[in-house]
Amino acid sequence: MKLYQRGRVWYLTFYVRGKRVQESTGTSDRRKAEKFCALRLSEVERGEYAQSAKITLAQFGQQYLDYARANKRSWLRDEQIMTHLNTAMGAAQLGDIGALQIERYKLDRLKQSASPATVNREVALLKHLFNMAEVWQLFCGRNPVRGVKFLEEDNLQVRSLSEAEEQLLQCCSPYLQDMVTFAINTGLRLGEILNLRWEEVDLEHAVIKMLVRKSRRMLEVPLNDEAVAVINGWCGLRKCEYVFYNPETGGQWKDLWLGLKKACRKAGLKDVTWHTFRHTFASRLTRNGADLVTVKELLGHSSVSVTMRYAHTNCEAKRRAVGLIARNGAKMVTLPVLKQKAGW
Repeated sequence: MKLYQRGRVWYLTFYVRGKRVQESTGTSDRRKAEKFCALRLSEVERGEYAQSAKITLAQFGQQYLDYARANKRSWLRDEQIMTHLNTAMGAAQLGDIGALQIERYKLDRLKQSASPATVNREVALLKHLFNMAEVWQLFCGRNPVRGVKFLEEDNLQVRSLSEAEEQLLQCCSPYLQDMVTFAINTGLRLGEILNLRWEEVDLEHAVIKMLVRKSRRMLEVPLNDEAVAVINGWCGLRKCEYVFYNPETGGQWKDLWLGLKKACRKAGLKDVTWHTFRHTFASRLTRNGADLVTVKELLGHSSVSVTMRYAHTNCEAKRRAVGLIARNGAKMVTLPVLKQKAGW
């Protein structure tokens, strides 16, 4: 085997059954490249080496999305992420994508004003793509994302809409206005709203019952008056199995991010995503005195520790709590301490 450098990345060349193979080590560090070379040499000598299929990230991504549509409720988010991944690395062969290229991708996305959390979700999907490619025997070797460090996230910073910021609704088209109102009043994720079926809606008892694929648990969300009004409006226009559908095609919505972005631009709002409405729902619940266990159940979280990020928003409840101490303190009587006399 022979190591050589192309740009900053180290590559190796070797022969398997008389056929020359060139492969990227995915690193600019010579020592790491030598370890990768030793591992590959060991696989060749044991007869365990299998070459990755010649397929680009964009081509494999399309195959993965076909799988995701049938198996994942959040496939729309995967489709959006694939757009960014394809722009940066779509033309590259799976075997040519290395850790250095992924690190550059992270930096480029941050320069495009993507949040650390967003970049991490994109890198996490890329890691999952390589894992699936290995399962489907289209990729052999070390997952390049394994050597990539995820960015630090500030999960305590929760972006929610203020009452004044709900002017956003006035800038939305009628269908988008309904869906934003529904999101704020139910806390459902965008994928859950777009995939909501009539069979999961009980209008008689004003409740939604659905299976959350992310946690594999049944989610039961009572509907308030505003959410019921939205559902009733779409019930009169019912055309398919989905509650919310594209009026132009009569089928399921594919993407609503562009419409929301346009509405936010008109309203002069920044950093608003569909998940902001979920944060708004949870934050308003805690501010109005809802306990965290109830909030956890309404959001469908698997653990209350995930819901704790909303605990700091309940300032009014904290004021009431310390106020109780002050009121009780007014009834307290301080007794003098008697000094003991010598010889007692």
